Amino acid sequence: MISVNNVTLSFGKRVLFDEVNLSFTKGNCYGVIGANGAGKSTFLKILSGQIEPNKGSIDITPGERMAVLNQNHFEFDENSVLDTVMMGHKSMWKVMKERETIYALADFTEEDGIRAGELEAEFGEMGGYTAESDAATLLSELGVKEDMHQLKLKELSGPLKVRVLLAQALFGNPDVLILDEPTNDIDVETINWLENFLIDFQNIVIVVSHDRHFLDAVCTHIADVDRQKIRIYTGNYTFWYESSQLALRQMSDKNKKMEEKRKDLLEFIARFSANASKSKQATSRKKALEKLVIEDIQPSNRKYPGIIFKQDREVGNQILNVEKLQKLIDGRPLFKDVTFSANKGDKIAFYSRDHFALTTFFNIINGEIPADGGKFEWGTTITKAYLPNDNTEFFQEGGLNLMEWLRQYVPPTVTDADEPFLRGFLGKMLFSGDEIMKKVSVLSGGEKVRCMLSRMMLQNPNLVILDEPTNHLDLESIQSFNESMINFKGIVLLTSHDHTFMQTVANRVIELTPKGIIDRLSTFDEYLADERVKAMREDMYA
Repeated sequence: MISVNNVTLSFGKRVLFDEVNLSFTKGNCYGVIGANGAGKSTFLKILSGQIEPNKGSIDITPGERMAVLNQNHFEFDENSVLDTVMMGHKSMWKVMKERETIYALADFTEEDGIRAGELEAEFGEMGGYTAESDAATLLSELGVKEDMHQLKLKELSGPLKVRVLLAQALFGNPDVLILDEPTNDIDVETINWLENFLIDFQNIVIVVSHDRHFLDAVCTHIADVDRQKIRIYTGNYTFWYESSQLALRQMSDKNKKMEEKRKDLLEFIARFSANASKSKQATSRKKALEKLVIEDIQPSNRKYPGIIFKQDREVGNQILNVEKLQKLIDGRPLFKDVTFSANKGDKIAFYSRDHFALTTFFNIINGEIPADGGKFEWGTTITKAYLPNDNTEFFQEGGLNLMEWLRQYVPPTVTDADEPFLRGFLGKMLFSGDEIMKKVSVLSGGEKVRCMLSRMMLQNPNLVILDEPTNHLDLESIQSFNESMINFKGIVLLTSHDHTFMQTVANRVIELTPKGIIDRLSTFDEYLADERVKAMREDMYA
């Protein structure tokens, strides 16, 4: 168990945490959520002892071992991949090194023999005799092939390093596992493996993630960081979100009687409890929901941006035709023979093992870079809005304030773009009051994306193109954006590492490969589960 006792932390006049008291118990997975800058990662660093609070303490049950996903991707560069994983179990690694040192002695004394015997006993108790094979198995399951296990970590690509560091944290069955954004830079298949690993994990997991599908799959509880406090709620992210929204609606419904509100909440809990019993993490989540007290459901204090796209006109019959499009990089095809037509009602999830192929494809159909073959044609009725992966070029003039910046993008058809008009679009993105005078040069990554969304909404598009739309956004913005795209009546072309976004928005999946495309009318989950598609994919990437 971990106990957080009266923890307070401030940086100058800014108070991040004020008298926080919590308990994390065995068998549960806690998803730590909060707005950008609320202190989620800082809280994990307090738990792991990397940051000392100004006041209070963190107490862990004596003898329990904590493992933390390392954020320094260069710390183990000179170590082999296999050694890096085993170093995650620090006490075992220390015993292993001392044991090796003693056996390497030229003059082996009786005292050395006694110590060696003690070390052998400790080593066996820690699982040392199967450590190498256990580490190798873990690496292979995470997609790090056996021929890489003896390489130095610096010889691996960035995404492969992430997998090795993840294996390091998972190695040796730690009593407490702390993971900060563990799904970054890993593919859907690896995320699915990690979900299953954590579902079966019997100890404490505390995780920060912006991946709602991941939080829903693994979490039994949500720890909400809000207004200098942290409150733990029963259930996964979707349960927390929907129950808090229901409580908020009930709070504003003054005509509804208390017993009716209570009945609605109980029905909501029962519905989620039934769903929980069918989920992968059935036992622990169902037990958690059964213990839920109705008074624990509280309305959220969070603010959600208003992302609303209105079409100036509906799309016609001709939307987008793509014929034999291809792009080469150093003679190697990123994709080729891309041929398809977008149809009315399409919301297409574009997918590839090489994300650069997707960004390149989107840039081509937006006319920003040329293709190496083939052609594409937009219909005459199409008004498109593009959210690129990299928005740097839109913020070159750092001296502009938000109002001046947005005014640049008012369409010629809009004749009344006065200050109240522009304030309305910025206000929907939670820029209010004097914030609209903020210079764009000082904006955070998330604020820049929200500015880009204001710009897109101004265009009243009937087709939107989204390349990693959730990058830099907090969960509130992601949730609003996701719901906006579900409700949008126009055409959506998107790619995202956010599984929930892809699953809930798309009704069609197109995968770009070096040998052509796979095109299916299905949800994203149905596509990934399709055995025929799996066989085709292996052939396309071979």
